[in-house]
Amino acid sequence: MINFIYICPQYPEWNYRWVEALVKKGVRVLGIGDSPEHELTPYLKSLLTEYYVVYDMNDHGKMIDAVGYYQNKYGKIDYIESNNEWWLNLDAMLREWFNVNTGFHPKDMEHIKAKSAMKESFQKGGAKTMRYLVVSGPQDKDEAIKFVKKVGFPVFVKPNIGVGAASSYSIKNQEDFDRFFSSPLPEPYIMEEEMHGSIVSFDGICDDESNVVFCCTDHFPVPVAELFHRGDDHVYWNVPFSLKMDDINQKEFEKVGRNVVKAFGIRKRFFHIEFFVLNEDRPGLAKKGEFVALECNMRAPGGATPDLINFGSSVSVYDIYADVIVNNRNDENMSYPKYYAIASHRRDSKWYVHSVDEIYQKYGDHMKVSGDYPKNIGAVMGDHYFFATFPTLKEGLEFDAFVREKVGD
Repeated sequence: MINFIYICPQYPEWNYRWVEALVKKGVRVLGIGDSPEHELTPYLKSLLTEYYVVYDMNDHGKMIDAVGYYQNKYGKIDYIESNNEWWLNLDAMLREWFNVNTGFHPKDMEHIKAKSAMKESFQKGGAKTMRYLVVSGPQDKDEAIKFVKKVGFPVFVKPNIGVGAASSYSIKNQEDFDRFFSSPLPEPYIMEEEMHGSIVSFDGICDDESNVVFCCTDHFPVPVAELFHRGDDHVYWNVPFSLKMDDINQKEFEKVGRNVVKAFGIRKRFFHIEFFVLNEDRPGLAKKGEFVALECNMRAPGGATPDLINFGSSVSVYDIYADVIVNNRNDENMSYPKYYAIASHRRDSKWYVHSVDEIYQKYGDHMKVSGDYPKNIGAVMGDHYFFATFPTLKEGLEFDAFVREKVGD
């Protein structure tokens, strides 16, 4: 039997679906988390063979004790995974300590966590990359001045190693620039030439030889970081490769995406690889409509997007992931109908014309699910989400316009 340690299976709450899929395929799933056991849902507890509490998961000694306990009780550990960007370094440390070779080790971390180091793998995979500079504070201001003279304002800054939109923002002018360099930074930041356009991600799952066994795209007309700082509601959509995409050369995009997965050496895991699609020419880099690599995430896309993918492709990515863990292939039936899957989001701070009941009355045949995000995720994604599927993108965008129509528009 495969022994799979799942780090933090209780958060976010939909993590249980990964556990559920693994257990259905006969995997023994052992949980380690920082929540007391009584806070786990009864269903998650029923799926886990055992759950071990480590209240401070940054205490590596205690985490080693937890894995050691499981190994002594159940035998050799085959997988240690969190499917969470936050714990990638911890996952890698534990794998090396317990000689688990089904994932990244600490020596691999820089090229998959540091955005500056990702550039090499992107280029190896045939993707264009933005010009950049890594800065740590006032001591790097002179080099940053030279960089800005080369690429011009605005430039975009974010932690070189990190995840999420909260610490990412645009430096639009000299005043912003001087403020940014007025004090030491909490960690190294990457400064990149700012792109104008939308984001399209290459999402999927690959086998042990970095062969993609499932893939699709997510389309973000406005970058999530920008939405976060503006506090806007928003829409994005998932599109299987078998459907038409007007915003990108999908044949070339899939080819580069698959090559990038190989270049990064991603094995038996979900990936979420983001690209900018330019809405204007960028001399010396790319032309309008071309795509430029942004970053590679060794996890599924955020929020409830895995469910959106399922609705678009009429499949379960949770089951595909479990197939890869157990059999190193996709065993699911991929012949079911494909749709444009729309994710429309609302915020509590805004007033909307149509009630939830009205949305379901008008679009009930298309609605798949609606719900509320946890507060920390909702701060970025939006407080409420509405997922629906349509045979055309035009119909999907009409649905979004209805969901997000505001009082006074």
